[in-house]
Amino acid sequence: MTHSTLSRISSHWLAATLALAVAPAAMAQEEKTFKLGVVSFLSGGASGPFGVPSRNAAELLADAINNGTVPAPYDSVGFAGTLIEPVFVDEASKNVVADYQRLVQKDEVDAIVGYNSSGSCVAIAPEVEKLETLTVMTACGTSQIFEEIVTEPHYLFRAASHATMDNVAAARYVVEHTPAAVDKLGEIAGINQNYSWGLDSWRDFSASIQVLKNDVGIANEQFPKIFAGQYGAEISALLTARADVVHSSFWGGDLEALVIQGAGRGLFGRTQMVLTSSDTAIHRLGRQIPDGTIIGARGSYNIYAPDSELNSWFRQAYFDRYGVYPVHPAYQMVNAMLGMKAAADKAGEGTEEAIIANLKGLSFDTPGGIVDMALAGGHQAITGTSYGTYKFDKDTGLGTVENIVSFKAECINPPAGLTSQEWIKTGFEGADCD
Repeated sequence: MTHSTLSRISSHWLAATLALAVAPAAMAQEEKTFKLGVVSFLSGGASGPFGVPSRNAAELLADAINNGTVPAPYDSVGFAGTLIEPVFVDEASKNVVADYQRLVQKDEVDAIVGYNSSGSCVAIAPEVEKLETLTVMTACGTSQIFEEIVTEPHYLFRAASHATMDNVAAARYVVEHTPAAVDKLGEIAGINQNYSWGLDSWRDFSASIQVLKNDVGIANEQFPKIFAGQYGAEISALLTARADVVHSSFWGGDLEALVIQGAGRGLFGRTQMVLTSSDTAIHRLGRQIPDGTIIGARGSYNIYAPDSELNSWFRQAYFDRYGVYPVHPAYQMVNAMLGMKAAADKAGEGTEEAIIANLKGLSFDTPGGIVDMALAGGHQAITGTSYGTYKFDKDTGLGTVENIVSFKAECINPPAGLTSQEWIKTGFEGADCD
């Protein structure tokens, strides 16, 4: 064998070896996914009515985005072509901060989406900026997140309105759209969980009622521990107070317990009940919810969602997969994920950096209507919302709502530059309710 022949063989062997070495790297590059941590209650009392619907929506939407089957303008595949790889984590943890750190440092996710409880969000908000990881909160409505805790966010976003929206709208609904309640409205009372979400909600509702009708007094305030489950003493206090309106921002299992226990003792028949986060109970409790109860869905979601191709697709796809229709936590999860996709598609790049740059200040369409990232320097969403009164349909065996009033986002959310409390104290300065 000549020297030239040996050289040719060596050259071919080297080329083949290099090709084999490069091929796996090229394949890995082609198959790179966007690893998305998804956090929601998967166990405990908040899981059935709240956490599991949120998790289900994430699973459904991730598959649909990866397959390119979401209606326009989201009908392209992935986050700008990059497929989503969800990593699900249970929010019902003794240490949500440690779980967050594990997602970032051990699981090496590209971004995190989720969180239902305001307590969780208050805990992890500073950690988001510390670990420099894109995180889009889906619910956890306390206004403290961007008004007090993280005032100059870069990595932290929330794709749903905070509690001020729910409670300003609830106050407007009571004062402006329920004549029977207004005619005798002298005192209000509240039963809200004793943590940031419940405290913020009652503060905003009671202050808003007193701005809209300044002669209203506060008869009683109850703040039981979150997930307490039994509310006999609080219901007794509310029955004794005899307020004209009782407000509650209870959610999940606490909400259902309050409805069952309160209705059983006649509380709902003696006062106008306002439940700001209650659409999740409609298909679960049915006839157990007394007619006339004011029902909120934390936005124009579920029974209040607009008639659109995107909403029709989502409702039907969710029903086909899970056998029930989506409630507001599912819609809020979709808000966050579609916002991320819209930002990635706008950039033409499915990376954390591209999503951060383009989600800031973005307005985008969702099954619940337009989400406008208008507050906190473009990191906090505002949306419209709706309220109505409950009516159980005996013929169909289904819960419905009537007397529906929809409020646009600019009517019920504070403007940029003012905190929620400042805005309510001004008498809702600049609110556009026409």
